[in-house]
Amino acid sequence: MKASIHLLTSLTLGLGLASAQAEQPVLKVCTAENEMPYSNQAGEGFENKLAHYVAEQLGRKLATVSWTDPRYYIRDYLDKGLCDVVMGVDAGDPRLLTTAPYYRSGYVFISREQDGLDLQNWDSPALKTAKRIAFAPGTPAETMLRAIGRYNDMFNYQQELVGFKSKRNQYVKYDNDKLVNEVASGKAEIAILWGPAAARYVKASATPLTMTLIPDDAHRADGQQVGFQYSTAIGVRKGEIALLEQLNHLIRTHQDDIEELLAEEGIPLLEQPEVALSMNP
Repeated sequence: MKASIHLLTSLTLGLGLASAQAEQPVLKVCTAENEMPYSNQAGEGFENKLAHYVAEQLGRKLATVSWTDPRYYIRDYLDKGLCDVVMGVDAGDPRLLTTAPYYRSGYVFISREQDGLDLQNWDSPALKTAKRIAFAPGTPAETMLRAIGRYNDMFNYQQELVGFKSKRNQYVKYDNDKLVNEVASGKAEIAILWGPAAARYVKASATPLTMTLIPDDAHRADGQQVGFQYSTAIGVRKGEIALLEQLNHLIRTHQDDIEELLAEEGIPLLEQPEVALSMNP
């Protein structure tokens, strides 16, 4: 009789646990299928880790929804309800609701320590004499290389960095680890990349590298400012105010934990400007 009671109790507890797990709400997070160091399907990116942390703090079970092309994931995934949250969007992106920023960083100059290059800003002599500068097209780096008259010098080298010929309208990818390795291996003297994209590979490089934040005071030849420092937030679908407020509360109360995770990645962090701190209170 005691054995029967014990078995019945165990079954009841087991069913209760299974029921509790089944009732746990799910947080569906859109992540890139292979956009390291941000995220991949194996969950190895720093945004994968952040997504796990956010879901855990919200008391939800994490479900990842992978996309392959960054040009359409908001329209084809978030807007259609396939996911609830997007990590790592620009604060204030008008296509969706964004939380208060959870970090701010900037583009960086990367060079080998042994070369001793004095890279402070866009007037640095090393930028004028470097034979090869690695960068991703369509970024502020391209804009300023054009402004200082070095873009055409890098055109043929830039084509080598793609690594493949893309079909018309296909998303062309520049691997961040490859661009960092161009400097580590001595193929290029300088790389100019978004700090969070480069930090993991700079930190892991067998060749000691220097990573210098680019000041946010650059201007094109026509006087228009070119931004090099940006705040990053979590995005949710328009209209999802309750979820937005939950995420804002999480960011405000767990900022130290979030910054610790980012610091472990080696990401250079900047103070948030007052206007960014006041967003979505």
